[in-house]
Amino acid sequence: MNLNVTLDPILLRSFIAVADTGSFTRAADSTHLTQSTVSQQVRKLEAQFGCELLHRKGRYITPTLEGERVLNYARRILQMMNEAVAQTSVSAEQQKIRLGVPEDFATHAIMPTLAAFSNEYPGIRLEVKSGLCSDIWREFQRGDMDLALVKQRQGSAPGLASWPEPLCWIDSLHSNNLNNQPVPLVTFPIGGLYRSEMAHTFDRLGRSWRLAYVSTSLSGVCCAVEAGFGISLLPRRLVTPEHRILTEQDGLPPVPDLELTLHAQDKLSTHSKMLAEQLISACNEICRQ
Repeated sequence: MNLNVTLDPILLRSFIAVADTGSFTRAADSTHLTQSTVSQQVRKLEAQFGCELLHRKGRYITPTLEGERVLNYARRILQMMNEAVAQTSVSAEQQKIRLGVPEDFATHAIMPTLAAFSNEYPGIRLEVKSGLCSDIWREFQRGDMDLALVKQRQGSAPGLASWPEPLCWIDSLHSNNLNNQPVPLVTFPIGGLYRSEMAHTFDRLGRSWRLAYVSTSLSGVCCAVEAGFGISLLPRRLVTPEHRILTEQDGLPPVPDLELTLHAQDKLSTHSKMLAEQLISACNEICRQ
C-alpha cells in the first residue's frame, strides 16, 4: 500500500454499507447510489490498500481478515468526522452574539448586565462594540450585528423597545462660554447626532461657533466641558456637579429629546433573544433614574 494515499470518506461509507448489509444491492439502497457505483468505490478502496477487503463468493458478502481491520478504522474515522462537523455546527450556531452599544452605555450603565450574561452562559461568545451610533447603525444594517442599542431621532426606526433620552446644553460650572465669540463647542466627530444638532442650533441663532474639542470618547467630552473648553449637548443623565445646565434664559432653545432604541435582526438565536430581554430590563432601570 502507498503510505501517501489519502482515504476518501465516500469510499469508506460504501465499504461499511456493503459490510453491514452483506450485499452490494442493499448497500446501494442504503447509500442512495447505484450498485455499480458502490462496487466501483469498493474496488478503488481495495486498490488503495493493495488487497481484497471483501469475500464476494457465497450468498452473503463478508469482510476478509484485512477487511475487518479496515472496517474498524473506517468506522472510527467517519465517527470522528461526524463529531467534528456536529461540534463545529453547534459552536457556530450558539456561541457568537454581536452587540453594538453607545459608549455611555458600554461603560457603567449596562456592563453589569453583560457581565452577568457572560457568567451565566460561558459557552456564548459575546462580542460587544461601542462607538458612534451612526457607525453602529450602519453595521447593524449590513447584518454585522445581531443586536444594536442606538440613539436616534424619535420615531425614525422602530425597534424591540425604546426609551426617551432628554438632552440639555451644558457648560462648565466655572465658565460662561456663551459670551465668547465665536462660541467654543465640545463635541464628537462628524456623524454624531449631538454634533449636528449643536451646529444647526447656532447657525439658526446666527451665532458663529468653532470646534474647541473633538473626541470619540464620552468621558473625554464630559471632562473637556468640566475644564471649561466649551459648550456641549449631552443626555441630561450625564450631567455632573461640575457642569452647569444652560436654558432658554441663557439664550439657547430646548432641543427635542432623542430616543434610545434596541434593534434586533429578524432571525435571532435563543440566547440572543434572552440577552435582548435582559438589555430591555436594564434600560428600563437606567432610564427611570
